[in-house]
Amino acid sequence: MTTTTLSTTEELINLEEHYSAHNYHPVPVVLSRGERIYLWDVEGKKYFDFLSAYSAVNQGHQHPKIINALITQAQKLTLTSRAFHNDMLGKYAQYICNYFGYDKVLPMNTGVEGGETAVKLCRKWAYTKKGIPQNEAKIIFIEGNFWGRTISAVSTSTDSNAKADFGPYAPGYVLIPFNDLEALAKALEDPTVAGFRLEPIQGEAGVRMPDEGYLKKAKQMCKEKNVLLIADEVQTGLARTGKMLACDYEEVKPDILILGKALSGGTMPVSAVLADDEVMMCIKPGQHGSTYGGNPLACAVAIAALEVLKEEKLAENAYRLGIVFRERMQALIEKTDKVTLVRGKGLLNAIVINDAPESDTAWNICLKMKDNGLLAKPTHGNIIRFAPPLVITEQELHDCCDIIEKSILQ
Repeated sequence: MTTTTLSTTEELINLEEHYSAHNYHPVPVVLSRGERIYLWDVEGKKYFDFLSAYSAVNQGHQHPKIINALITQAQKLTLTSRAFHNDMLGKYAQYICNYFGYDKVLPMNTGVEGGETAVKLCRKWAYTKKGIPQNEAKIIFIEGNFWGRTISAVSTSTDSNAKADFGPYAPGYVLIPFNDLEALAKALEDPTVAGFRLEPIQGEAGVRMPDEGYLKKAKQMCKEKNVLLIADEVQTGLARTGKMLACDYEEVKPDILILGKALSGGTMPVSAVLADDEVMMCIKPGQHGSTYGGNPLACAVAIAALEVLKEEKLAENAYRLGIVFRERMQALIEKTDKVTLVRGKGLLNAIVINDAPESDTAWNICLKMKDNGLLAKPTHGNIIRFAPPLVITEQELHDCCDIIEKSILQ
């Protein structure tokens, strides 16, 4: 068996289309190298990255400290499974627990695994601590949520494309409207509700933000009903929104916190679920786990990735430059009727294109931006999400805004 030696964009896209499942529709560019906020394609063209692998590359591509941690640990030990202890897991667990102020961490690999872990943990707590009858525990989700595409994840989805033809769906989930505290209050009246799970900002739905105060009030309502607040900060966490966690804007500490993506600085799948002992210690040996979860390579990388966020003050940079970006986009709205709205926090932002969601206007704008040297992708048809690596400078941000403006006004 040999691999074919190909080099051009067209050849490589055709090869992927032939041998890989068609479960993605990428922007037609083939990338081969990255550094900081830049990507290069196989022909050598340079681009600004304005997606950051869906916020997995907050620290920038190939961050030297993270790559050095990866190489150093890879040369010593990468995997033992959890059948044995390794010399990195305890150090990492202590570091991340102190970092976010929790008693315990349950390490996993992907973001959706973190989400599944949180569901299991909440249900286990429901039966062993809250006293909900077996198999009756419910978890509340918000319409428009996105946390992956496992059967559990699509069972909570309101996206017909992600959900259709994958039933039967998992039970135990309750859906309420976005940004609706009255609906939450009504759902919480059910004594079999164990948890309320939310994204502080709905990223995949187009950077939708609830009203100010929503999160704090939701936490208070959950506490009154002895319901766990579960925060999915896989995309919004780790400095992306201008705070270390998006929940920090309202000084809310979730009962269960889910992290992923930038937890490895884009080098490998690393996710984590954090909770205090009353919740986390409900899980006993043999009841949950992962062969790769807590592997020494991931632990070393995650420590370095978290250190970079604080050492380089990336939350502060995201907060400051997010204001600059939204001001530039707001000025763009005044120049064209193609853009109707800009929204976001920190460097997680989106613009809404004045066209129907089923139109190809946003897609075509992204193709123009690609031609002009900037990579972004639409979500939900007429929304373009912008999320550059947090190491971007103000001048680089203005250069990117110039490209976005040029592409939309063309």
